[in-house]
Amino acid sequence: MSQEEPRTSASRGTDRGCLVVGVDDTSYSWLAADWAASEAERRGCGLKVVHAVGRGVDAAYGEPLELGLTERAMEAAVGVLDDARARLVVGHPGVPVETEPARDDPAEALMSAAVDADLIVVGTRGRGGFAELLLGSVSRKVAAHADRPVVVVRGDMVKAVGNGIVVGVRDERDEEAVRFALAEAELHRADVRLVHSWTPLAHTGLVTWQVSHLDEERDAHAQLLNHAARPVAEHPTVHVDTELTVDSAAAALVKASDGAGLVVLPRHPVEGRFGLLLGSVVHAVLHHASCPVAVVPVH
Repeated sequence: MSQEEPRTSASRGTDRGCLVVGVDDTSYSWLAADWAASEAERRGCGLKVVHAVGRGVDAAYGEPLELGLTERAMEAAVGVLDDARARLVVGHPGVPVETEPARDDPAEALMSAAVDADLIVVGTRGRGGFAELLLGSVSRKVAAHADRPVVVVRGDMVKAVGNGIVVGVRDERDEEAVRFALAEAELHRADVRLVHSWTPLAHTGLVTWQVSHLDEERDAHAQLLNHAARPVAEHPTVHVDTELTVDSAAAALVKASDGAGLVVLPRHPVEGRFGLLLGSVVHAVLHHASCPVAVVPVH
């Protein structure tokens, strides 16, 4: 945040070990803020609430950009943040709440505010509407570019994390996503389900396929899943199930989200010049899961 951007705060000293949540004046934004406050309460840390008005606000109010944020826009931003803080303090009185207005692209403001945070939480619309509008540009951009875990809380798709945590495992690099899920499970006393989906090579169109080859494929995928599950040994109090399924990964994870409180997905680097920033599986699950989704970057 630049020097000319003021910060209001209910509590100082919450920059480290805090959670960051973005708010505006929409109902799904308040749901995300409440989810983030509940999570901060369980972690025993502070919550930083960010509202960004965007760099185009000066032009919108008919003032040149060099004059800075207009008084009217700043009053609106502070009003939104004051309202958010009042709601959160009532519902979560033990959580230190810091508020931060910013004149920046909302996604960039959230990622800048989270430089020392453990987690970023964003809200977005629920079911209905066009796919791009359903996820929203801010939540999509933060999930695609943040260098730390991001939880996307969609519409009214909020359930208790204690209902269970589902982790989508793609390959051996996904131990960090598994660790994140296990830590969440300890906080919420939840079970964890590690899901890896695969499609047999027999589906390429061959009429016959030797059973031994299918067994070899299945064994290879089982080994991959077991490798990613190695962090389980670090959390002996968490009950963990592993599930190897023949299905599309997105379909299997969306189905598993029906009875879960959180789905955790690894975000792999983009492959190819025209690859989706979030990957097709992450993109599909973010749009269709029946609970909040955590996106954990693979470094």
